[in-house]
Amino acid sequence: MESSFAAGAFALVSIHAVVAPSAWSADAPADAVVVTATRRAQTADETLASVTVVTRADIERVQAHSVGDALRGLEGISVANNGGPGKETSLFVRGTNPSHVLVLVDGVKVGSPTLGLAALQDLPIDQIERIEIVRGPRSSLYGSEAIGGVIQIFTKKGGGELRPSASIGGGSYRTGYGSAGLSGGGDKAWFNVSASGFSTQGFDACRGDPVTGQGCATIEPDRDGYRNVSSAFRVGYRFNADTEAEAYALNVRGYNKYDGTFSNESKIGQDVYGARMRFAPSDTWRVTTTAGRYQDRSSNYLDAAFANKIDTQRDTLLLQNDLTIGKTQHASLGFDWQWDKIIGDTGAYAVNARDNRGTFVQYQIGLGAHDVQASARHDDNQQFGGHNTGGLAWGYAVADATRLIASHGTGFKAPTFNDLYWPGAGNPDLKPETSRSTEFGVRGAPGRDRWSVTAFQTELDNMINWAPDGGGIWRPSNVDSARIRGAEATYAVRSDHWDVRGQATGLDPVNRTSGATFGKTLVRRARQSARVDFDRRFGLHSAGITVIGEGRRYDDADNTVALAGYALVDLRAEYRIDRDWRIQARAANVLDTHYETAAFYNQPGRSYFITLWYQPAK
Repeated sequence: MESSFAAGAFALVSIHAVVAPSAWSADAPADAVVVTATRRAQTADETLASVTVVTRADIERVQAHSVGDALRGLEGISVANNGGPGKETSLFVRGTNPSHVLVLVDGVKVGSPTLGLAALQDLPIDQIERIEIVRGPRSSLYGSEAIGGVIQIFTKKGGGELRPSASIGGGSYRTGYGSAGLSGGGDKAWFNVSASGFSTQGFDACRGDPVTGQGCATIEPDRDGYRNVSSAFRVGYRFNADTEAEAYALNVRGYNKYDGTFSNESKIGQDVYGARMRFAPSDTWRVTTTAGRYQDRSSNYLDAAFANKIDTQRDTLLLQNDLTIGKTQHASLGFDWQWDKIIGDTGAYAVNARDNRGTFVQYQIGLGAHDVQASARHDDNQQFGGHNTGGLAWGYAVADATRLIASHGTGFKAPTFNDLYWPGAGNPDLKPETSRSTEFGVRGAPGRDRWSVTAFQTELDNMINWAPDGGGIWRPSNVDSARIRGAEATYAVRSDHWDVRGQATGLDPVNRTSGATFGKTLVRRARQSARVDFDRRFGLHSAGITVIGEGRRYDDADNTVALAGYALVDLRAEYRIDRDWRIQARAANVLDTHYETAAFYNQPGRSYFITLWYQPAK
């Protein structure tokens, strides 16, 4: 029944041509500025990339408790979670691996150089102003890790009049959370200072099989709780029309309990620090300089006994020049530097640091109804030498409200330190993974409607696969290749009282590696997924429903471990007490669907939450 319900949800959306345009949000107009797709400020309707913007209003509307909550079911995105809040959360963008997605926070690259993943489950949703998701290769601008796309998270900025805010809430699984913040700055300055906390006793994260080693390979029938506290600040000043500077920081500390044989609890920490300066030497030349540091800390224990500690650090520096050539031409030339380092108790890593220097150029031109964007990049990696990537995109305005889009791009992904040097199992002879991606689409925004349909294909070579060797030890090798074909369809409309938005994705993520797995579906990718949101406003109050459906997926390369399709239904309501106070209520998974996005890892059942907000009206 769960599988049928998921298929039904997918069909429902498809009938409507199907539910945002490639750059959409019910609360972000088409002229909203986005920067991630081209590293240069553009409006959402100008960009030739497939972009989705999740605004602060979107996050609060659906009452999301995590980044995974906010992104679940969006077009081109599949989320896998290992057992509830605070547990490892992986994003598959257009069917590529989770390590093929570059994540930035305020322009700072985040992600562990050992695991190759960003710990999205620990990023505090209360500190986030908006999320920009760019689907498709962006290695020609960002370098390694951007095969499947780029996700940039922006923290709250502030500005304007002094404005405090606060929230407190709780619900099922003995969950409690709260936040407080202060923002302001006036006309030329901006600042935001905020703090938040989240705690849950959770549920049993894993029903592992110790005989076969599947899942967490152990049986620990207990509650696997999670808690974190976070703080953030962002401060900036505009000296004149041509010069501005800002600095920002995000700090997270947490404790996570899970099921495992080597460790079952962790003390975690994430720190993001950055500074940016922009100035314009002339009317046609703009310079941006950004420096950042990301630190990821993890101290792991097994039944309170110390197991290991791995701390990593990533330093980045960017110098970018944006040139305006006439009215319809723009060029960007830049250099960036990245230094990855393992620190702390790391074990026997043969190499624990490396740097990467990248230079990139981008050219954009408008020729009447035609728009063209070309980009190229050269990376000089300390371990892997030179690597070239490129991208070309074209857009054609068929009419004022309709546009055709086509693009092609290449990408690459450097092996992680774990791939290369994990003690006793790493492979120092690994090569970078490479990709070639093509997409065609059409989008429109007639009146209050916004829609898009996009088809894409990605071919991956030298994919890194961890598999047992003859002695039973899991080792990585460049043996895999894959071909991912898919289509996305979106639609959104806003009336005086109703908001309707939704999206559907169809994937054909096929393993092209010779041997027994040839033609098999890639691990943890659902072939069909869809999401529909309906929201109704009653004056200052509102109510809404979200339906998410995903088809069957497999948890192993041989496609013998199948995870059933499922449908989730969430209900929500908001009651505004007065101009400054409001109360929200959410019922999640109201059908109490049992489902898994990773084999043997449990997901929350029916649950309820209530939140009280204080936010003075602007």
